[in-house]
Amino acid sequence: MTFIDKLSAAWTRNDSLLCVGLDPDLARFPAQLQGQPDAIVQFCKAIIDATADLACAFKPQIAYFAALGAEAQLEEICRYLRERYPHIPLVLDAKRGDIGATAHQYAREAFERYGADAVTVSPYMGFDSVEPYLEWADRGVIVLCRTSNAGGSDLQFLDVGGRPLYQHVAQLVAEKWNRNGQLALVVGATFPEEIAQVRALVGDMPLLIPGVGAQGGDVDATVRAGRSANGTGMMINSSRAILYAAPQAGEDFAAAARRVAMETRDAINAAR
Repeated sequence: MTFIDKLSAAWTRNDSLLCVGLDPDLARFPAQLQGQPDAIVQFCKAIIDATADLACAFKPQIAYFAALGAEAQLEEICRYLRERYPHIPLVLDAKRGDIGATAHQYAREAFERYGADAVTVSPYMGFDSVEPYLEWADRGVIVLCRTSNAGGSDLQFLDVGGRPLYQHVAQLVAEKWNRNGQLALVVGATFPEEIAQVRALVGDMPLLIPGVGAQGGDVDATVRAGRSANGTGMMINSSRAILYAAPQAGEDFAAAARRVAMETRDAINAAR
């Protein structure tokens, strides 16, 4: 089964467009996990188990693991996802971008070491830096397009033939790079008007949309702008708002994560 097929099935099976991000921050872990050598694994597994029936994808952010020297724990978490929840896509958020030979190694890291169904990449170095990922024909490649951070406008709004660069990237990916139907785009929820413009350019191509929750993206505006013709087409990511709900709610961290994930999933569904 390809990444696109698995994602489509997950949208239907869980009636969800919610992507749960896994960004482990030890400083925000609950007291019972503090100081435990496998705290990251325990925390992420509990979040996964609590939200798996509410999510269309899980998205571990590799930097949160690598900064702690916890790549082996990330491998264990990815293995757990593949074995326990094989029907839910695993998106490795790595934002890689380098020359072809190096890109091939990054692709091996994502698809062979971690067994990811898809990986995020940067288009800045052009198609030959993306092409090596396409050798894994059943995997997805999610290209940065219009990112949710304010500084993204420094480059993404540069004029390219009378339109902003992010629109050029969207059309290039949809019309020239997507040779095998493997590609998707990252478009931030903080800019719903740009989401709508990207959707108009790329048809039903899947969009990974970060920025709801802690970053303040508006769910209703995001869904209206980004849904595809059949009312799906999006992985709307929330990370910190779900992972660290417990300190504000005073609940068990996994129960609090489930509550916020359900609220977010239901808000998304109400909007579509």
